[in-house]
Amino acid sequence: MVLNRRRGNQAAAPQRARRRRPWSWWLGLAMVLGGLGVLGWAAWQFWGTNWVSQRTHQRIVTEVERQWEADPQALEAVRVPEGEVQALIRIPRFGDDYLVPVLEGTSDGVLASGFGHFTGSAAPGKKGNYALAGHRVTHGEPLRQMPDLRVGDEVIVETRGATYTYRLISGGKDLEVTFRDTWVVDELPTNPESGGVQPEQRKGQRLLTLTTCAELFHTDNRLIAFAELVDTEKRG
Repeated sequence: MVLNRRRGNQAAAPQRARRRRPWSWWLGLAMVLGGLGVLGWAAWQFWGTNWVSQRTHQRIVTEVERQWEADPQALEAVRVPEGEVQALIRIPRFGDDYLVPVLEGTSDGVLASGFGHFTGSAAPGKKGNYALAGHRVTHGEPLRQMPDLRVGDEVIVETRGATYTYRLISGGKDLEVTFRDTWVVDELPTNPESGGVQPEQRKGQRLLTLTTCAELFHTDNRLIAFAELVDTEKRG
């Protein structure tokens, strides 16, 4: 009986060994799961964030228009959970239903909710440079079609008190700079490269600058478009 039990144990051991997964199987499983994770992350970045941000745009626009109508004489910005909103942007080149809020600052949270206004740059319609940043891809991508902009296209800035129409004086792909080229948001942008794209070098202008990523995927370069104020229409 003792001999039989020993043989049984010896026969069971190889069977248990055969049931163990080789390390390569686990490595392959980890790679598959990792690949699915990467695909899921990419899907969220390129589709999920757009879905969320576009609905955020709509909610903010609705709230801003409601408050403007309720109190057209108020001076303060409209406060929403994402920040302060002073303006809404229309770009006819991008379609009749294009309407994106402008929030103060250029943090990640702000840019996920609309355009960001460079703090310290001019207010809408005022002398100086009304400088704006927007995503070209993900998070609502308000400037995905930036290269389609042409000289003469309009950027319409709606505020509680007035509607300002700016006209582009450079196209959406006429100027590409690095993220270190902060001169583009100066009060009077002056290109350090002789003969480079820049607004007319005349003080006291009322300018608008659009900035976004130069490529659809990661890049440190930026596309820049300049515009000048051509019309102001009081609201109400």
